[in-house]
Amino acid sequence: MRILIVDDESPARERLKRLLDGVEDVELAGEAEDGSQAVDLIEQERPDLVLLDIQMPGLDGFGVIEALEDPPPVVFVTAYDEYAIHAFEVHALDYLLKPFSQERLEEAIRRAKERQDGGRDLASQLAPMLEGLAGQGHYLTRLAVRAGDRIRVLHVEQVDWFGVEDEETIVHAAGEAYPIRRTLADLEVRLDSKRFFRAHRSAIVNLDRVKEIVPWFKRSHRLRLTTGDEVDLSRTQARALREILGW
Repeated sequence: MRILIVDDESPARERLKRLLDGVEDVELAGEAEDGSQAVDLIEQERPDLVLLDIQMPGLDGFGVIEALEDPPPVVFVTAYDEYAIHAFEVHALDYLLKPFSQERLEEAIRRAKERQDGGRDLASQLAPMLEGLAGQGHYLTRLAVRAGDRIRVLHVEQVDWFGVEDEETIVHAAGEAYPIRRTLADLEVRLDSKRFFRAHRSAIVNLDRVKEIVPWFKRSHRLRLTTGDEVDLSRTQARALREILGW
């Protein structure tokens, strides 16, 4: 099994490499010190398994997964609290809680092999876990988008709005538009509802960007953003927005 290590701390990467030296039938496929480098290495090396740190500056572990078109099996390496750890366990995603032993690492690799043999794809494993974390207040703070052949990391507060065009989700930020593979339903679960609002079945807006609520045809409304963009506001969501903004 070819394994890639991703961790922003050099001592942590060195310790993982030492522990892997004692595990049979594994080979180090490479190591990355941040999320963006991890995406490039994963796409280049196609490892069988990634030992992926969650808490990294810039692009975190979740962002790495979201940036990949075909994520490999992952064992998360984390210092998360017991509630997040429980979410991993419930949804059958393995983890290594720092600090961990040689035996625990071997057990995680064995479980990863069993999951891989079972044929469950990573996306189906990850989605319910992300929903569980959102329910505990672990909202999406960064978003990985593709800009040509590069991965750009956006802080969510930079996003003006999310829309759907030709059945593809588009991130609108600072005058640029980036396609992503997430659905609006996925984003709605992960985003902080105090900042982002589902204005319509085809749009989620950053409430900080709402400049005006404009009357439209047949007693409907549109949201005019500070960017100049206009987004439809459904009648059902207009009632919800009234409660939020008091208009």
